[in-house]
Amino acid sequence: MSYISRLQAAVERTATAACVGLDPRFEQLPPDVIAAASGAPSGMPQIALAFEIFCKRVIDSVASLVPCVKPQAAFFEECGPDGTVALANVIRHAREAGLLVICDAKRGDIGSTAEAYARGYLAGEEASAAPWGADALTVNPYLGRDTLEPFVRVAQDRGAAIYVLVRTSNPGAGTLQDVTMADQTVYQRVAGIVEEMADATRGSDAYGCVGAVVGATYPKELVSLRAAMPHAPLLIPGYGSQGATAKDVAPAFAPDGQGAVINNSRALIFAYQRKDLVDKFAPDEWPMAIAHATGEMISALRSATGQAG
Repeated sequence: MSYISRLQAAVERTATAACVGLDPRFEQLPPDVIAAASGAPSGMPQIALAFEIFCKRVIDSVASLVPCVKPQAAFFEECGPDGTVALANVIRHAREAGLLVICDAKRGDIGSTAEAYARGYLAGEEASAAPWGADALTVNPYLGRDTLEPFVRVAQDRGAAIYVLVRTSNPGAGTLQDVTMADQTVYQRVAGIVEEMADATRGSDAYGCVGAVVGATYPKELVSLRAAMPHAPLLIPGYGSQGATAKDVAPAFAPDGQGAVINNSRALIFAYQRKDLVDKFAPDEWPMAIAHATGEMISALRSATGQAG
């Protein structure tokens, strides 16, 4: 099955397009997680194990609620070899829990190097098809269209997908993305390339295996980019801690409630630190706080987008 058909089935099953971002930070981990990792050698091995334990428990708490998770590779890579092993274990755990996995690694290179990245990360339907085992991968297009093509070929072969950075959610995105040439901004040009590739790879699906990252922190651009890329699935960061709301992301969806997933990281996985939840859940009930916050996000999205609960 294609990535988009599997994603659509997961969105229909859970009746939400919420995606839980796995961005672990050691200083914010619950005490019981840090204690559970204390048997590992101090330093990065211990931090990596704590990240793995934490993310697996987050996955267990949301697996029945959402269609997908998005681990951020950087937090694991900072821990060195132990961190990369932890990332692979977290991805495998999510796949075994029935979740689709979008690995946020923002890879991008030329020729055989790009293909090596793609073959290493993109497993598609069969999780064992790649060492990292992800369903989808974020990709940086800055080196040009030809750098995307190896990722697209592997994604097609394996029933995987890529999400190309088009309009990112960070405040300084416009430094390059807003530069205008021939009456078109850089991000609009990238969007055009993404739509061409998405349309060419969709077959009988409504969307192709080439999607776009479009930040919810730019709601006006989101409206125009959804129209410019009708066949590209969207990955929408910026919800929650970065300030975007359910109303901001509503234009990302088609009338049937498909076409996008909305990522929320810190506001969900560290929800147990919220003032209004500290008294509601005991310290060792932090996974319940995460599930509670995820439910709140799901309800907000359903209200704003009309997705059936």
